[in-house]
Amino acid sequence: MPSRIERLCIEKGLKMTDQRRVIARVLSESADHPDVEAVHRRASAIDSRISIATVYRTVRLFEEASILEKHDFGDGRSRYEEIPESHHDHLIDIESGRVIEFRNEQIEALQRAVAEKLGYRLVEHRLELFAVPLKRGDGPNGQG
Repeated sequence: MPSRIERLCIEKGLKMTDQRRVIARVLSESADHPDVEAVHRRASAIDSRISIATVYRTVRLFEEASILEKHDFGDGRSRYEEIPESHHDHLIDIESGRVIEFRNEQIEALQRAVAEKLGYRLVEHRLELFAVPLKRGDGPNGQG
C-alpha cells in the first residue's frame, strides 16, 4: 500500500522510482521532524543503494511540490515534515532537539486579533517556541 506522501506525489504527477518510494515511506512514517541525514540513515537501512545525494534531491523535489515543509529550528539543520492537513505550532526542546507539535485556540485567536488591530487579515503564520524542560523549582511561585 502506498504511503501518504507517495500518494500525494502520484496525484501531483511526480515520477516515483523505487528509491523515491522508500524515501516517501520513511518520511510518512516519521513521528519526528527528521533532517536529511536521518532520512538517509532510515532509507538506506531499507535500500543500501540510496545515496545522501538522492535523499537531498528527493526532499527538495517533495518540498517544491508542496508535499514537505522545511523547518529551521535553530540547530543548524533543515528539518522536514509532511505538510500538515491542519495547522499546528511547534515547541522545540533546545536541550534534546525534540519537537512537540501543539495547537492552542487562545494563541490562534490572539494572533488573528493582533493582525486585525494592525489593519490586516492573517492568512498564514508559524509559531515556534524554543524551551528547556522545567527543573524542580522552575514553575510559578518556585514550584515545579
